[in-house]
Formats: sequence, structure tokens, C-alpha cells
Amino acid sequence: MRLTTFSDYTMRTLVYLGLNQGQLVTVPDIAEAYGISANHLTKVVHQLGLQGYIETVRGKGGGLRLARTPFGINIGELLRLAEGGGLLDCLDGPSQCCIQPACKLVGILREAQDALFAVLDNYTLADLLQPQAPLTQILMPQEKAASVSTMP
Repeated sequence: MRLTTFSDYTMRTLVYLGLNQGQLVTVPDIAEAYGISANHLTKVVHQLGLQGYIETVRGKGGGLRLARTPFGINIGELLRLAEGGGLLDCLDGPSQCCIQPACKLVGILREAQDALFAVLDNYTLADLLQPQAPLTQILMPQEKAASVSTMP
């Protein structure tokens, strides 16, 4: 299975925000840290805001931050929302595939998908942030890294 770029950027955004708890950051900050498109990231941030994972502050000095604690962000739930469906359209109901009524792959993939999400449901954003120091060194300039507090 391969996650979409949208899911990848969703996870990256939340990791960055998790490392910067208590601080407002901007989309350009995140895009620069990862070397990714700010335009694509804006769409991700919009969806994360609509789903209640982040809060945005408009205006000068604005930015975004986590709306939940890292312990309150379940990876399985998050990726279900970001992916918007199953591995294949046929796993979510009727599809355009003519062999769907007789296809054995549907059941096998559904079982695999359920197993994947069962594992992901065991983890939160807090798990992804530990240990924090290596992530901070990679993603943040030295002056910011010195001001980041370590999670309990």
C-alpha cells in the first residue's frame, strides 16, 4: 500500500506542529522545513482545520497550531480521514469494476486494510514525536530548536 501525498503531508504537518507546541507556525515554515510545496500544504492545512486537528489564527503574527494534544491525535483515525476510503473503490461498496460480484480480491484486501488500520489505531502523534531531539535537529533551525521544550 502506498499512502497519498495528501496523507504524507498531513502527517508531516502534524509532526512539525507537535514539535512546536505552544507556538504559532506558518505554512511557509512547514513547507521550507520539509522542502515541499506550500500550495499543496495549504490544502492539507485547510482540511486539518475543518476536521478539528489544528486551529488557525489570522492576521499579522498569525499562523497555526495543534488544536488537540499529540496524545489525542490517533494515527489510524487521521489516515482514514486523509485517505478518504479504502485501498480500492470496491472496498467501500459498489464500484465500476465488472467482476466485483465474483472477485475474491475484495475480501482479501478488506482484511489487509482492516489489519493495517488496527495497527495504526494503536499509535498517536505523541508516539511519532519521540525521541524529539532528532526530529527537531532535522526540521528546525538552531535558534528555534533551542526554544522547543521536550514533551513529558
